Amino acid sequence: MVPEGAQTIYFMQLKKLQHYFADYSAWLCGREADARLYYWDSQRRWQQHWDMQAPDLRAGFQAALDNARTRRLWSREGFEPKRMMLLFMEMEPEFVRSMFIDLFDEKRDLSGRADRFVFYCDQLMSQYRERFPLKKEGSHYHNDDYGMVSLYLTFQYPNRHAPYEAGRLRSLLERLGAPDLPVGGDFERHAKVMRTIYQLMQKEGALMANHRARLDPSLHYMDDSLLLAFDFACFVTGA
Repeated sequence: MVPEGAQTIYFMQLKKLQHYFADYSAWLCGREADARLYYWDSQRRWQQHWDMQAPDLRAGFQAALDNARTRRLWSREGFEPKRMMLLFMEMEPEFVRSMFIDLFDEKRDLSGRADRFVFYCDQLMSQYRERFPLKKEGSHYHNDDYGMVSLYLTFQYPNRHAPYEAGRLRSLLERLGAPDLPVGGDFERHAKVMRTIYQLMQKEGALMANHRARLDPSLHYMDDSLLLAFDFACFVTGA
């Protein structure tokens, strides 16, 4: 059976992909392979704590977005999407709940869901400024070319989504020999590429064994996760 999105891979050079798989498998045995394991930590915490139907949405979100090593995915200088989402949840909890329900509805078009989520954040930002004119909030930080939206999707659906960055996607496709490189961003294509690469990676026994050996069940998400395809993309592109 041809994997979903495999036509994208066939436009690449399969030998190049297999060559990178071999290099990545060897790299997984070194210390540098631990560099992005905090993503698996965050994915585990989200799976443990996030509940869209919980009466107190804010408490679950606070616990779900946490990490033992770093919080830089959602809290760093000039980038605070978690803090703003918590403020939105305090202001309009049921509206925010409906936003996440829509974002996580896999029956709907991916780009449409992502665009609506950012649009709703824009609306809430305007509402927040009207209610609290003395506050100096400049942004909700979710208008980052689907970066934060892709994280929510990655944590919610580990085997369906991976963190997105347009430049990394283009660089990955270029290095793998794809002739039809995206001019701008392509969120839909990214999802298909990550799923297809992960399906092919699962056939690489040594690679998968080396990956599992670096995971700690008490810290990391252990089931199928496209974070491995994302980590591979970072390795290939030097991100």
